[in-house]
Amino acid sequence: MTQGGQFITFEGGEGAGKSTQVRLLADALERAGIEVVSTREPGGSAGAEAIRSLLVTGAVDRWDAHTEALLHTAARRDHLARTVWPALDRGAWVVCDRFADSTLAYQGYGHGLSKDFITGLTRLAVGDFKPDLTFVLDLTVEEGLRRAGGRGGAEDRYERMGTAFHERLRQGFLEIARNEPDRCAVIDASLAPEEVHQTVMRAVKGRLLGFCVP
Repeated sequence: MTQGGQFITFEGGEGAGKSTQVRLLADALERAGIEVVSTREPGGSAGAEAIRSLLVTGAVDRWDAHTEALLHTAARRDHLARTVWPALDRGAWVVCDRFADSTLAYQGYGHGLSKDFITGLTRLAVGDFKPDLTFVLDLTVEEGLRRAGGRGGAEDRYERMGTAFHERLRQGFLEIARNEPDRCAVIDASLAPEEVHQTVMRAVKGRLLGFCVP
């Protein structure tokens, strides 16, 4: 698989505003004449969307950590094979709401699953492939859950997990970013969406070839 485009991911806890930032970035890139594929995990392909419904709905204890990690990884493989890699091969930029960092944060830091186990699963499914740039949208747990609670809908299984869980995954995302500073940029998600977007755009311009984006 030869990568021709760029792969940008947004990570963070519940309510951090990832989907909004995916949309704003995709719009900006398209205005600059770049083909953009906006996608999400779990999901982004027919098979992965079917798995998503198993993961984000139902009782909090519907799956244990190992099963969750396996399901997320299976969805990720299908998403990559059917959506992400073909788009990159034709030179499109892919902007994704969550990727492998979320599995490490949620099932590893959040649920306490062995990080070596998760790393091994990821390597098995995706090899050495990683995003070119990852934005970690950081927000207090209280504010994130407040925002997420206002969205409504049935996809709230993770939101209903305890505050301690969400605090662990927040610290997990921050540690992931500290461990890979060349790939990750942490952004204060308490700012207004347009302010967050401007910070995102500065990082995209500075880190990914410095092309001109309005």
